[in-house]
Amino acid sequence: MRFLTAECEPTAHRFMDLTVPAYAYMFGFLQADGHLSHQSRKRGRLSVEISARDIDLLRQFQKLTPYNSSITERTRSTNFATTHTAAIWSLHSLEARTRINELGLPYGHKSSAISPPSVEFSRRDYLRGLIDADGSVGFTSKGFPFVSLTTSSSTISSFLCDYGREVTGAERTAKRNARDGVYNVLYMMELAQRMAADLYYPGCLSLERKRASADSLSACVRPKGMRAAYTARRWTETEDRILLKLNSPMAAAEVLGRTTQSCNLRLWRLRTGQVPRPGDQ
Repeated sequence: MRFLTAECEPTAHRFMDLTVPAYAYMFGFLQADGHLSHQSRKRGRLSVEISARDIDLLRQFQKLTPYNSSITERTRSTNFATTHTAAIWSLHSLEARTRINELGLPYGHKSSAISPPSVEFSRRDYLRGLIDADGSVGFTSKGFPFVSLTTSSSTISSFLCDYGREVTGAERTAKRNARDGVYNVLYMMELAQRMAADLYYPGCLSLERKRASADSLSACVRPKGMRAAYTARRWTETEDRILLKLNSPMAAAEVLGRTTQSCNLRLWRLRTGQVPRPGDQ
């Protein structure tokens, strides 16, 4: 077992200021793959265990943390490999643990309880942290690009769907998997390329292997003859006015050249305030 420890110099920003891209990413990764534990007399630990091949990311976390922390390595047998070497980053500071807990990383089991931070934060960096920890970026068995996230949290899945709509224009409605009760949000082909290009920008903090996968997606071209990806048709303020005036999804569908289902959903969103009414935009 190898043991490394370091006391980092204080950073230029407050520890875990989530408007700072590196901290937003780090917090997203910790929410998905970290673990907070506590004992008597205010003792406890924040730990992250990942494959030793990704140890450089833990070293980056160590540099970002102005408190004593350590990185250890251990090798053991698992259900998936005869030998597996893991790297574990450990942080014991009560002040640091309190800060991270207040931002939204619960003590103990937390997979379904996590939510996006309630404070201002860098969204794409936070989301990249979640995907690096609990998601996938790469190619399907048929060679098609994809970006996905698996999560037990309904608010996290909704956050990804909302962000994905802004970046790709595609609507996603997350539903729990009937088999294990988790959400699987998936983007394919051009949508995956757009997401990967937005999330894994040059110089960002990330897992090196996933950034390399994200970079490789851009070179993929849709096979000749394969139907083009569907691009959502955005609603205009004029269409919203017509929809509200007619107050009938069926009538509006004929006038606007849209489906009745689309008009019904848009009318509901306008009425409930989920999207701004014309004039409020």
